[in-house]
Amino acid sequence: MLELENVNAYYGESHILRGVSLSVRDGEVVCLLGRNGAGKTTTILTIMGYLKPRAGRIVYKGRDIGALAPYAVARLGFGFVPQERGIFPSLTVREHLTVFARAGDKRRWTLERIFALFPNLKQRERNLGFQLSGGEQQMLSIARALMLNPSLLLLDEPSEGLAPMIVQEIISVLKSVKREGLAILLVEQNLRTALAIADRHHVMNKGEICFTGSSAELEHNEFVLRTYLSV
Repeated sequence: MLELENVNAYYGESHILRGVSLSVRDGEVVCLLGRNGAGKTTTILTIMGYLKPRAGRIVYKGRDIGALAPYAVARLGFGFVPQERGIFPSLTVREHLTVFARAGDKRRWTLERIFALFPNLKQRERNLGFQLSGGEQQMLSIARALMLNPSLLLLDEPSEGLAPMIVQEIISVLKSVKREGLAILLVEQNLRTALAIADRHHVMNKGEICFTGSSAELEHNEFVLRTYLSV
C-alpha cells in the first residue's frame, strides 16, 4: 500500500532523513520507534506532503506522491492524527466529526459507529474543543481522522503526555480499528504501546532506519532496546 524508497529530506540545509525505506501493507499496523529527534515526525510529515523529499520515492498504491501538496495526499485516502492534535477550540465534538466527514468505498465509519467506539465523545458531543481534557482531545483527533474513512491511518505519538488509563483506552481503540482491517502507520516512543498494537516495527536513529522486525524480534533484541530505545 505505502512504500518509502530511500527517502532523503531536509530542513533548509540540515539533512534530516537519510535513505529511509519502509512499507505498510494492506491491513497491517507498522510502528516507527525512536528517541526524540530521531526523525519519526519528519517521516510522517514528508509522507503527508508538508516536506518534500529531495531524493527517493514515496509510493502509495502504485503512485508516486512525493510532489503532492498535503490536501492532495489527504484526498487519496490518508487519515492523519498530528502530534499536536489540531482540535478547534470553538467547534463542538459533533461539529469536528461531521464537518470533516467523508464517505469511503464501504462507508465503514459513521457518526453512530464513532460514538459506539468513543462513548465519552458521545457524552460530550455538544462540548467545545477547549472544554475537553487532553485525553478526550486525543480521542477526538483519532475519531475525526476515522470519519474521513481513510485507507491508511497515520498517528504521531497518540499516547504522548497522557495518563496510563487513557493510554490503555487508546490501545483498545486502535486494536478495534486494526480488527476492521485498516492499515496504520504509528509513530511512538512508548514501547509497551507499540508492542501491544503493531505487527512490524522500524526503529529510527539520526534519520535512518536501524532495525526492522516483528514485535517478538524487537522485544528480544537487547542491543536495539538498549542502544536506540533506552529500555
